Amino acid sequence: MPRGPALDTPPPSEPLRRERWRILLAVHDRVEEVAESAVEVMRAEIPSYALQDERFFDEVREQVLEHYRMQLAVLAGDRDIASDDLVFSRAAALRRARAGFALEDWISAFRVGRQVMWDALLDCAGTSAEAQQAALSLVTPLMRYVDYASTHAAQAYVEYQQHVVADADRERRDLLDQLLAGLAPTRGPLSAAAQAYGIGPRSPMMAVVAVGVGDTRTGDLTSAEHGYATSASISVAGPWAGRTLVVVRHGEVVAVPVVRAGMSADDICTHFEAVQRRLAQEGTTLSMGISTVAQGASELPRVYDEARAALDLVPSGGGVAALPRLSPFEYLALRADDLARKLVDPRVRVLLEEDRRRGDTLAGTIRAFAEADLNLRLAADRLRVHHNTAHYRLRRIEERTGRNPRRIADLLELLVALAIRDGAGEGEDRS
Repeated sequence: MPRGPALDTPPPSEPLRRERWRILLAVHDRVEEVAESAVEVMRAEIPSYALQDERFFDEVREQVLEHYRMQLAVLAGDRDIASDDLVFSRAAALRRARAGFALEDWISAFRVGRQVMWDALLDCAGTSAEAQQAALSLVTPLMRYVDYASTHAAQAYVEYQQHVVADADRERRDLLDQLLAGLAPTRGPLSAAAQAYGIGPRSPMMAVVAVGVGDTRTGDLTSAEHGYATSASISVAGPWAGRTLVVVRHGEVVAVPVVRAGMSADDICTHFEAVQRRLAQEGTTLSMGISTVAQGASELPRVYDEARAALDLVPSGGGVAALPRLSPFEYLALRADDLARKLVDPRVRVLLEEDRRRGDTLAGTIRAFAEADLNLRLAADRLRVHHNTAHYRLRRIEERTGRNPRRIADLLELLVALAIRDGAGEGEDRS
C-alpha cells in the first residue's frame, strides 16, 4: 500500500521535544472540546452544513475526532501516514458526494478543522519562547497531514463524480438511441429521464445536429473533453423552462429540444443561432442543422435525418441552416446540383454574376418587384429610388437576358437563377 510523505521534520532537540509532548498531551486531554469547536465553526461558516440536522453533525463530530486523534498521534511520533489510515475519511467523502455536497464545502471543512487544531495548539503552548518554538515546529507536519488527508478525500470525490457523469452520459445516449428508433420509453429509468427533458410519446420536438469546423482550441468534436464542453454550452436553458437532451455521439452533438407551450419552432431556431454565435466568439465554430417539428417520438428519426441533411446547406465557415426558416423555393434552390446550375441561361448567369460584383442592384430590384406583386411604383418606393429608375433597371435586365420581369414565367426563371446563384455562393468550398 503506498504511503504518504513523512509527516515530521528532522529530530528535535530534547528540550523542544519535551515542550512538544506537553502541548500535544494538553490538546489530547481536551480533544473532544476542540472537535466540538470545529463543528460549530463549520456550522457557522459552511452554508450547506448549516442546513443539516443534528444527526449529520453527530457524524461530522465523529469524523473530526478521528482526524484529530490521528493528527495528535502522528505529531507525537516519527511515523508516516498511509492511505489505509484514511479509509474512514474516504467513506465520509463518498457519503458527502452522494448527498450532493460540493467538493469545495468538503475542503472547507478540512480548512476549518486545521485552523481550530492550530488555535488549540497555540492556546495550550503558552507564551514562553520555548513553547512558541515548539508550537511552530508542529506547523509543517500538521500541514502535511491536512494536505495528504484532504487530497485523499478529494480523490474519492472526483472518482464518484466521474462515475456519476459516466452514468448520466450513458443514460442520455441510451435515451437518444431509443428516440432515434422512433420510440419514447414508457417505463423504467429511461422513462424518468425522458420526463426530465419534457419528452413524451406525443411531445412536439425538433432535432439539432452540430459538428465542429476549425475549432481554434482543440480541433474538433472527436475530443471527448471538447465535445462535452460544447454539449454543456448547447444545453444551457434558452427562452424556455426545463432542460434539453444533448448527447455527443459519432463526432457530432445532437440536441432534442421540446417545443413547449407558448413556444414556436422559430423561438428554438433563434436560441440555437445565438448559441452558435456565442460559441464562435469563444473559439468554437460550429455548423448546425435544425429540423422541422416532429409531432411525437415516432417522427424523430425523420427530423434527425432532416437536421443532418441541413448541414449540407451550411457554408464551410460554419453557421446555422434552420429548415423552419426556409421556404420550399429557397430549400430547393439551396439543394440545386450542378445540372440545375447548367440549366440557367448563360446570359442570365453572366448578368447576375456581374451584378453581384457591382453591389447587387439589379438582383435587389428583381426581388423587390416580385415582393411588390409586380407593382413597379411600390417596388421603387421600397428600394427608395424613383420609379423611372426602377423602370430603367427592369428594361436593362430584359435587354441583357431576354427575360421580361413583367411576365410571370420570366420572373420566376430570374428568381430561380438568383436563388441558385446565392446558394452556390454560400456553399463555395463546402466540405
